[in-house]
Amino acid sequence: MSLDLNVLWYCLVGVLFIGYAILDGFDLGVGCLHLINRADEERRIQLNSIGPVWDGNEVWLVTGGGALFAAFPEVYATVFSAFYLPFMLLLFALIFRAIGIEFRSKLPMAWWRRMWDAGFFAGSLLVALLAGVAIGNLALGIPLDSRHEYAGSLAGLLRPYPLLTGITTVSLFIMHGAIYLVMKTEGELQQKVKGWVRPAVVFFVICYITTTMATLLYVPQMTEVFRREPAYFAVALTGMLAVANIPREMYHGREFRAFLSSCAAIATLLVLFGLGMFPHLVYSWPAPENSLTLYNAASSEKTLGTMAVIAAIGVPLVIAYTASIYWIFRGKVRLDSASY
Repeated sequence: MSLDLNVLWYCLVGVLFIGYAILDGFDLGVGCLHLINRADEERRIQLNSIGPVWDGNEVWLVTGGGALFAAFPEVYATVFSAFYLPFMLLLFALIFRAIGIEFRSKLPMAWWRRMWDAGFFAGSLLVALLAGVAIGNLALGIPLDSRHEYAGSLAGLLRPYPLLTGITTVSLFIMHGAIYLVMKTEGELQQKVKGWVRPAVVFFVICYITTTMATLLYVPQMTEVFRREPAYFAVALTGMLAVANIPREMYHGREFRAFLSSCAAIATLLVLFGLGMFPHLVYSWPAPENSLTLYNAASSEKTLGTMAVIAAIGVPLVIAYTASIYWIFRGKVRLDSASY
């Protein structure tokens, strides 16, 4: 029973972070694209495309972090200790991005709006990059001692492979955000944004292929499960087909289907990451015996069981809230007196 609960919580935490990546991913992508348009009205439309939903999307990050703390407290402690300074920088980037969205339209001066536009762009780019770097470090492994404490340095987190995964994450969210903007805009702006999608897809595919090659060459522990279970290759194939389907759907003017394909690409990439890491939550390198797994880092069976009941109540509420917000604010963006 205990092992089943451990696997259940491993999957649940993964689902919550997948939800965050899909939902806040296009927010971050819109932010990374924000400075391309120079007209104030076009930038306002971009902001208002995510304005009603961006803060709700971050609920998934908070929920995922809370689930990680409840189910795997030692992982939470080790990761936040190892990545303390990067996480503080991530927090400031999230705060600055939010302030940029809220403060931009408070005053009409051009210099004021340009300043917060730059802040919104920088915060979005930094969040996406740091999230990817963190994933890369977890995949590659970080040095842990016998007490599961981080034994490296800040510079040790900025290795080539994690930086590559960081750039790949940025490219993924830019593609995701561009498709979302096409779905939410119309007229001349929509035509302009459509021109961004193909280069964004090409940029992501190049980054994805490069990261895949680097993983095969330098991160062998992430590929072992796929050699043992060839059926898991179907997940990778699904992701590749989803990305390949994006230009097709865009060509036929089916923006929503293209967006769903982008969502599927993000989900399959994170599922591949979860399969490659299993059963590790924090892989220790060069001392794998010090790794944190879903067995040696979990809360007690009673805690996992109690939290499973709470999750069974809470997660559907989060899904229902998210679905209702997107239903209420469906359709194209139009500016009015209440807009940012």
